Amino acid sequence: MKLSTLRIDGNERAAVAGPKGLVLVSSINEAAKREWSTELYELIRTGELEELRVWYIGEGASGIGELPAIPYDQADYAPLYRNPRKIWGIGMNYVKDAEELKSLDPNEEPVGFLKPDTSIIGMLEAIQLPPDAGTITAEAELAVIIGRTCKNIAEEEALDAVAGYTASLDMTAADIHARNHRFLTRAKSFDTFFAFGPQFLTKDEVEDVLDLHVETVQGSKVMHRNIVSNMRFRPAYAIAYHSKVMTLLPGDIIMTGTPGSVVIRDGDVVECRIDGFEPLICTVRN
Repeated sequence: MKLSTLRIDGNERAAVAGPKGLVLVSSINEAAKREWSTELYELIRTGELEELRVWYIGEGASGIGELPAIPYDQADYAPLYRNPRKIWGIGMNYVKDAEELKSLDPNEEPVGFLKPDTSIIGMLEAIQLPPDAGTITAEAELAVIIGRTCKNIAEEEALDAVAGYTASLDMTAADIHARNHRFLTRAKSFDTFFAFGPQFLTKDEVEDVLDLHVETVQGSKVMHRNIVSNMRFRPAYAIAYHSKVMTLLPGDIIMTGTPGSVVIRDGDVVECRIDGFEPLICTVRN
């Protein structure tokens, strides 16, 4: 099942992808005589997302095409949701190829950071370049959305805790970070420095997350491309590792690192493209 969040009459509402467009969960509730939450975060937090997914696999997939739908080219996308408890990022996570993976130090640990929810923007929204911050970079990343509370989870079980995946863009004030690596959190935390969406795929839509290609795109040109299997710390490991530090909660977001960053300037357009996902596109403004 593929979902998005749309702006509807001043509100932000969850919708499911159908053959003719996006069908609001409120329309599904009316047709199916259900009372599921109409916001994506609440669907995840309450566990109702799994109920909706089961409905979709069963009766929903065949009937959703008959429900009122918003055409894809008329959709006004919002961020998937606004207030996750945590947005966690992993830095320097890709290697060039599988051969390089073999030479890594087995005792290496992830480089991590947290971002505030005030940094969130969505599809086609503008990344605002902070004045006097210097060079700003953007990185395309696969983001993992946690689906249930977990603590000290084993790597072998970690993907069971995933609700789904989405595309993301992570921005950094590179000059601030370069002055001192201890400034990483500040460099990552400016308003508009985290975009995610426009599409959330439940985990059953992704046959093998390790087979996904992630691309950082600038001005329609692919600047960097790599495959998830070339990560130092793959998604299952990242979930297990961080669950030993902090309790992971439904709706928490883990960005999994980038195949490469680009310097962004006023007027640029940057994208995150991932196999099977709608591209995430943002503009850049002073």
